[in-house]
Amino acid sequence: MTALTVPIAGRALAGIALLVSATACFAVLDTTVKAVGAVVSVLLVIWFRYLFHAAAMTAWLLPRRGRAALRTGHPRFQLLRGALLLSLSLMGFVALQQMPVGEFTAILMFTPLAVTLMGATLLRERVSAVQWLLVIGGFAGVLLVVRPDGGDIGWASALPLAMVFISAWFQILTARMARTEDPLTMHLYTGWVGALVTSALLPFVWQAIPDARTLALLVLVGVMGTLGHLLLILAYQRAPASTLSPYLYTQIAFAMAFGWLVFGHVPGAIELTGIALIVLCGALSGWRTARSRLPVSPPED
Repeated sequence: MTALTVPIAGRALAGIALLVSATACFAVLDTTVKAVGAVVSVLLVIWFRYLFHAAAMTAWLLPRRGRAALRTGHPRFQLLRGALLLSLSLMGFVALQQMPVGEFTAILMFTPLAVTLMGATLLRERVSAVQWLLVIGGFAGVLLVVRPDGGDIGWASALPLAMVFISAWFQILTARMARTEDPLTMHLYTGWVGALVTSALLPFVWQAIPDARTLALLVLVGVMGTLGHLLLILAYQRAPASTLSPYLYTQIAFAMAFGWLVFGHVPGAIELTGIALIVLCGALSGWRTARSRLPVSPPED
């Protein structure tokens, strides 16, 4: 063992710990959104999420970097990326009012496989036979979770399915931008795009926050969304995507645990089989993809 081995191993372990912490934050975020969305409008929840994100990142970055924090070579792509993420948040927050957190999260974890599928069909990238088998297996898992032949989720399952493919575009755009753009600057722009758009729409749906508990939950949405993505960035700065990608699927375990603790929901045997298929195929595909081309991260909320 060389003297360099221990620091490298330590950084990898730190990256894994940061990533698992990020997935826990995302599971808390989704669970909180489901709870508070039953009391106030979805747009108000999204506004709180992005306003906190934008304010926190601005307060953290500007004193350290000044105007350099705003420097970007692709302002139009920054706006597009922010718009894609905002649309994902809107669909995700609506879907969470209609379906369990664990099943919602499991469907979204088909995203790395969708990136492979879109890369092959739209970007003409070469995909091996093994990758195609993983895509088919993951989609079979999604069908078991959704159960289009009469399961309990119903129409709401169309929203996370649409999110999967929008998120795939988001992942591809992020990967391309990350080659020249600072990730923290991208994170800053993402927050402000969402905050400004939702602020413009908020007067049409404004409602009074009924009590202190609801306000606390709204603040928690903002904290978990911002902290989760910051931890994700720090994780990928410390360890390669090939090391981290299998641990992304801990989010499903957290989501099912919180869904049981808060809402008393336990997935059935069919749903658990589908979730296991998605995890197995998605983790293998994400690991293979991360070693070769694109960074794979969970869809943002």
